[in-house]
Amino acid sequence: MRIAVRAPNWIGDSILSTPSIKSLKTNFPNSRLSVIAKPWVRDLFLNLEFVDDIISLPEKNDLKSLNAAVQKIKKQKFDAGLILPNSFISALLFYRARIPKRWGYKKDGRQILLTEQIFVQNPRKSIHQVQYYQNIISGLGLKPSPPQLHFSLTKQEQQDARNLLDSLHFKPTDKLVILNPGAYYGSAKRWPASRYTALAKILQKKSNPYLVLIGSQAEKELADSIASQMQNKQANLAGKTSLRILAGIISLADLVISNDSGPMHLSNALGIPIIALFGPTIPAATRPFHPPYKVIHKKVPCWPCFYRECPYEHQCMLQISPEEVALECEQILS
Repeated sequence: MRIAVRAPNWIGDSILSTPSIKSLKTNFPNSRLSVIAKPWVRDLFLNLEFVDDIISLPEKNDLKSLNAAVQKIKKQKFDAGLILPNSFISALLFYRARIPKRWGYKKDGRQILLTEQIFVQNPRKSIHQVQYYQNIISGLGLKPSPPQLHFSLTKQEQQDARNLLDSLHFKPTDKLVILNPGAYYGSAKRWPASRYTALAKILQKKSNPYLVLIGSQAEKELADSIASQMQNKQANLAGKTSLRILAGIISLADLVISNDSGPMHLSNALGIPIIALFGPTIPAATRPFHPPYKVIHKKVPCWPCFYRECPYEHQCMLQISPEEVALECEQILS
């Protein structure tokens, strides 16, 4: 049996979907399971024992790209497909690729494209995203595996990360603290750059850890603005690493301080302590899944709003002070 899994399009969601993908493989142990993913998340599924193959989709969602993806998938002659995104186009892809069994949530007007429609029993915002994906498995009458996040680094990737840090004058005796000031979703999810700068100065004065800024190429300017105000023992890797090397760097950290974003969930899958800063979204749905972690969140009157850009005064983030975060950091690092 050949099974295709259409992965989510976000880094965080892809990591949170790994328990459901493993559940599928556990229920069909003799199947060949292929993950079908956008290029920016495909590498998250490398080296996972329950994933047999990874197929990249075109970056664009236009008609030409869709037709190319259909032909690519059709050649694989899949018997069944699990569709984790809720979008119409993700179901249309499997429908046009003539996958006989197509499983997914009854969402976005795509019922006619699915052979097995899973009804949403709990609103997506009221349960954790891991459970939301696991409920598709149980909705199919299958047994979900224990909800454990999965990510696997090779020894070479770990060594490459160590070599990179060594080249930046990191010493093994230093505490390694990672700052993730970005969030692809939008600025409403971001703790202001000035607050990250203030936090960095407090940490450097108190315990003087080695600080590393991370982020995508699009977030490089944001990271640069913070790095320019910092002092010694710091590195700015925003826009300078692949996803796998970034994971290797995170795996060496003593602590990650992050907004609600993909690197937060990647850190959690690697078992690194996290201080997660939440603004307009709901921690119950997208908080780090496994301990150790600390969520800092202020329930202001306009919360939750889920805006990408705050049209008001961004109080959900501004009420989080650098001193409060620094205190949590010191408790973890001590």
